Amino acid sequence: MFEDMKTITGESGNNERKNSRGIRVGTARINLVCGDITEQETDAIVNAANSSLMGGGGVDGAIHRKGGAEILEECKIIRQESYPEGLPTGKAVMTTGGKLKAKRVIHTVGPIWYGGDKGEQELLSQAYRNCLALALENGAKTISFPSISTGAYGYPIEKASLVALRAVIGFLEKNEGIKEVRFVLHSIHDLKIYENTFTEIS
Repeated sequence: MFEDMKTITGESGNNERKNSRGIRVGTARINLVCGDITEQETDAIVNAANSSLMGGGGVDGAIHRKGGAEILEECKIIRQESYPEGLPTGKAVMTTGGKLKAKRVIHTVGPIWYGGDKGEQELLSQAYRNCLALALENGAKTISFPSISTGAYGYPIEKASLVALRAVIGFLEKNEGIKEVRFVLHSIHDLKIYENTFTEIS
């Protein structure tokens, strides 16, 4: 089902190219790579943010550091004008990409894992769907995702990958316009989990 890929738009190094796999869903493509999300040249990249939108650790901190102060300034405006209490889990907002290669950053808040009986699955699915919908609304044809909630928020990656892939595949089957969805995984281990999950559900 997966195809070895020799080239990926916006790839940032031999390691990423070597460890990439892809699948097609309708007119779109889902690409799985091992790499650095801050180096992606897709139209948008997704930030696994916290509700404050003020930056943090992990992917969130890396995006703010590399993207520069312009991203934070737009986040402050969004907080003031739209979400004074913080961005709710599962929602998504868009800012400039600042100094990043991507033109836009879509910030979303994934759920904290509490064992699976606190609505985590639906909230995580919402996060992916809302990011894709926002990208589509703003004309982005390519988008890169991290593995949302599987870092400090503790969502088991085997379970999270199933939710992520089902949400993205379901969205792409119902909506046209997105040409590429790229999952940028932190390690070869995580990449293999996503590959195995797709094999299981296909």
